[in-house]
Amino acid sequence: MINHVEFPVAEAEGARRFYEAALAPLGLTLVISIDPARTPHGGARHGFGKNGYPSLWIHQQGGAKLPIHIAFTADDRAAVDAFHAAALANGGTDNGAPGIRERYHANYYAAYVLDPDGNNIEAVCQRV
Repeated sequence: MINHVEFPVAEAEGARRFYEAALAPLGLTLVISIDPARTPHGGARHGFGKNGYPSLWIHQQGGAKLPIHIAFTADDRAAVDAFHAAALANGGTDNGAPGIRERYHANYYAAYVLDPDGNNIEAVCQRV
């Protein structure tokens, strides 16, 4: 089981705003922000999660990056739709509108966006 995931972003405050908005429909909120003076990279660090535990971390760090893919579980299809809309309204780029992805299975309802750093972020509901 995964305890948490962390990845670098080019600009932490813009990424924080993007993830706060995009993850809210999935029930994930900003749990903690760490001042740049207290980080090894010298850039801000933000943790998002549920029930007060940060399971997704972003930190500001320069240099070349390769994009990642991360998928978040949504409670229902409406949350997938809301994730997509919130992400687009907050600097994300459409990478796959909400809908069924039959190539995975008949109930795989997902939406994909690229965050401001080009990472492929997905919300998926696999229930009817």
